[in-house]
Amino acid sequence: MQNDTKKQLEIELDKYLENMGDFTPYYPGMNVLSSELYKEQLRVVSELIKKRSEADASSFELYLDTIIVNMHTKVKKYKKSIYFDSENIKDIENQGHTIVFYIDEKNNKYVLLGIIKANVES
Repeated sequence: MQNDTKKQLEIELDKYLENMGDFTPYYPGMNVLSSELYKEQLRVVSELIKKRSEADASSFELYLDTIIVNMHTKVKKYKKSIYFDSENIKDIENQGHTIVFYIDEKNNKYVLLGIIKANVES
């Protein structure tokens, strides 16, 4: 399963690097962009958590927002991604999920490539 996940992330990164695909700001005016894969995976994750508990879903989304809004100040603390051999691609762990993002130093952008549930990686 990890190879499929890696392939999906690679496709999203290639789309960004080739100026293809729809990468929208996480919030208007932010230098954090969301890939289509990230948005779809987040929707699925949120729905699954919401089925268990509305409160857990709200907590997850609030904490995730806090991490992403502040990620530019803590980028050095995040570990290199397990999916890529690049210091410009990092993983953020959040409540059993891994958020994979790319650091575009040239354009001062952070690109959310995907969000993966931890047990999918095994």
